[in-house]
Amino acid sequence: MGTKLSLLIVDPQNDFCDPRGSLYIKGATEDIERLSDVVRRLKDRWDRICVTLDTHHLVDVDHPIFWIDPKGNPPAPFTIITVEDVEKGRWRPRDRSLRDRMLDYVRALDAGGRYPLTIWPPHCLIGSWGHNVFEPLRKALLEWEEGYATVEYVEKGTNPYTEHYSAVQADVPDESDPSTQPNRRLIEAVKEADTVVIAGEALSHCLANTVRDLAAHAGDEAVKRWILLRDTTSAVPGFEREAESFLDEITRKGIRVTDSTELFRESRRTGTG
Repeated sequence: MGTKLSLLIVDPQNDFCDPRGSLYIKGATEDIERLSDVVRRLKDRWDRICVTLDTHHLVDVDHPIFWIDPKGNPPAPFTIITVEDVEKGRWRPRDRSLRDRMLDYVRALDAGGRYPLTIWPPHCLIGSWGHNVFEPLRKALLEWEEGYATVEYVEKGTNPYTEHYSAVQADVPDESDPSTQPNRRLIEAVKEADTVVIAGEALSHCLANTVRDLAAHAGDEAVKRWILLRDTTSAVPGFEREAESFLDEITRKGIRVTDSTELFRESRRTGTG
């Protein structure tokens, strides 16, 4: 591992990682507990720690409150809204004035080919308990900061009119909103590091798309210095196939997939952990 060791943690928040969370990911509790141990045991190695935070208003394009059917009923969580659904009026924005904008939006999602519009339970609401970093990791990060360092927090998702799985940019960037455009600071942070260790949630969604977008901007040589800790991330239930496809994809790009135990062994071999 290189000397400038950076840690990128994607969305380690209560709503995903605590069993009481509104969008709990099975396995995430154990993932982030292991990650907390990684932060502590290698605390003298971290040159930089970046933590992304999913950050939403209640009124959001992927929350039930945003949409209604012809009878005025909102969609249930995990409903998929297609281009045809919006074209034929099966679902429409509660705010009628947004109909054309949202039709353009779902068409852009379809053209992008990553995910259709998925309705999730309201999650990671600004100011809520669910938005906070999961407690075991929060404590570990504070301990690292006691060494006179600062965790860099990166919020994503405050624009209510576009999904923002990736911490790099929104699924459909809004030209009028810089927060949806490529995050140059985050891109440069991973390009500058000798080694980037990646962890967090979820392997099928936010972590996957953050890594994809960072790789697209950083280039083929940079990604060969990245390590994904497989035992610190899990897929959203029902999306395990997407997670496995992502792992195959990044392995072909040259990103190393390992676990925290092997990371500790390597640190001991090099006398740095």
